[in-house]
Amino acid sequence: MKNNIFLIGTHWGDEGKGKVVDVLSETANACVRFQGGHNAGHTLVINDKKFILHLIPSGILRDNVKSVIGNGVVVSIDALLSEINELEENGVSLESKLSISQNCHLILPTHIALDQARERKLGEKSIGTTGRGIGPCYEDKVSRKGIRFIDLKNENIFLKKLEDLMGYHNFLLEEYFKEHIIDINSTADEIIKKYQKISKYILDTDEYINNLCKKGGVVFEGAQGAMLDIDHGTFPYVTSSNTTLSGVVSGTGVNMSLIKYGLGITKAYSTRVGHGPFPSELNNKVGERIGEIGGEIGATTGRTRRCGWLDLKVLKKSIRLNNLSGIALTKIDVLDHFDEVSICLNYGEIDYETFEVDDIEIMTLPGWKSSTVGITDYKKLPKNAKAYIETIEKLANISVDIISTGPARNEIIQKIKILDEK
Repeated sequence: MKNNIFLIGTHWGDEGKGKVVDVLSETANACVRFQGGHNAGHTLVINDKKFILHLIPSGILRDNVKSVIGNGVVVSIDALLSEINELEENGVSLESKLSISQNCHLILPTHIALDQARERKLGEKSIGTTGRGIGPCYEDKVSRKGIRFIDLKNENIFLKKLEDLMGYHNFLLEEYFKEHIIDINSTADEIIKKYQKISKYILDTDEYINNLCKKGGVVFEGAQGAMLDIDHGTFPYVTSSNTTLSGVVSGTGVNMSLIKYGLGITKAYSTRVGHGPFPSELNNKVGERIGEIGGEIGATTGRTRRCGWLDLKVLKKSIRLNNLSGIALTKIDVLDHFDEVSICLNYGEIDYETFEVDDIEIMTLPGWKSSTVGITDYKKLPKNAKAYIETIEKLANISVDIISTGPARNEIIQKIKILDEK
C-alpha cells in the first residue's frame, strides 16, 4: 500500500506546494486540501499551459486522482465556480473526482467588505490580507455564527442564518466602518442559485477521507506556510487558520495514525508577501534580482514578493512544529545566476513594531554559475549546487528528498519515491 503524506510550506507561503503536489499526484490516489481559502494560489505549468488553483486541490489535473476540499477550508462560491468553469473549459473533467465537505464555511460578500474595510481603517498598521474575506469568515466560524454548505440543504434554515449574520455584518459596516451595507435578499438568491450548480459535489467527507487513506496514496495539501499559522506564526502578521500539522487533522478529520510521512516545501531562498517581520530580507539589488529571476509576483494578489536568503531558523522551527520527514527544495534554478549564495543561520529577538532584528548570522557559500534548469538526476547538478543542498541538510538535520529545477512538472529531481516509501 502506498504511503499517505502531508505537505506543509515551511516559511510564509509561496514555496511551490502546487507543483510538488502535482508531481506526487502522478502516483497518488487522492489529494485533500485541509485549510485556507481562495487566498491560496498554486501555480502549475503543464504542457506550457499555466493553471492557477485557489481552492481545488492540485491533483485535479490527474485523471485518476480524487480531489477533496476538507472541512477546514472556507469557500467562496463565486471563486469555486470560476475555478470549476476554467478547468472544464480546458478539458479537465471533475465528475466523480471532486468532493467538497458539507462542513465548509461560506465566505459571504459582507465578509469581503469587512476584510477590506478593516485593512483600510488600520492604514499603515494593516496586516496585509488578500482582502478576500477569509479572516472574517474564520472569525464567524470560531464564534459559532458561520454558515456552512450543510445549512443550504434546508432553505428556511439557511435564510434565517443568513439574515442574522449579514444583519450583524451590515451593522458593523454602517455604524463602525461607515461603509455601504450589502443587500441580504439579493445575496440569498445568488447563493441559492449558485449552490445548485455545485451541490452534487457536497458530502460528509470525514468518513470518505479516512476510507481513502486506508487504501493509501493520499496527499494532504495545505495553503500558505507554517510561519503564517494563527498560533505559531509571526503573529499578528499571519493568516486565520492553522497552517501547520494540527490543521491537517482538524481540517479533514483524518486519523493521524494513517499518515506516515510529512514533506516540508522549502524555497531555495525565502520570500514573503505583505507586511510582517522578515529577518533575512534583502533590501538591495540582490533581492531585486532574485525576485526578477524567480518571477516573485503573488498568484493570488498580484503583489511583488519580498525576497531574502533562506531562513534556516524558520526552517528548523517548521521541522520541529510539523514533525517533518523530509524537504522538497524548490526554485534552486533561480540561484544559478549568483557568484555567491547565502543562508541566514540565526538572529536575535524581532521588534514587531519596526521588524528590526539584531545579531543576524549569515553563512556565505560559492555559487555555481551554471544552469540547473530541467536537471532530473541529482548527480548531474553542479558541484556547488550540491554543496548548497547538502549544507542545508546538515544544518537542518533533515534530508532534501525532492529538488525542483524549473516550473514544469518534469523539471524535478526525486531522490526517493515518497509515496512508495515503507
